[in-house]
Amino acid sequence: MNLKEYKTKKMNDPEFAKAYEEIQPEMNVVRAIIDARISKNMTQKELAEKTGIAQTEISKIENGTRNPSIKLLQRLAEGMDMVLNISFTPKNAPRGRG
Repeated sequence: MNLKEYKTKKMNDPEFAKAYEEIQPEMNVVRAIIDARISKNMTQKELAEKTGIAQTEISKIENGTRNPSIKLLQRLAEGMDMVLNISFTPKNAPRGRG
């Protein structure tokens, strides 16, 4: 069984599905940070040097153990020469990665 099949099976459990939905906003932020950094061909260390944020903190953000503030997200965006955009979308609109 691959990961996608496992997730599909687990989503039939209402408790799992609820927990999965609750964590999606954080996971979307994490995925956006990682994708942005990779798109700039930057390592965590290089991003740390450009932002003054410790590499260990960037690692914690990317592995989901630290919840970044808007100010910290802005610093990360600046360090990647990007603009931080936050949006609200209707619940029935397609969201993040499955």
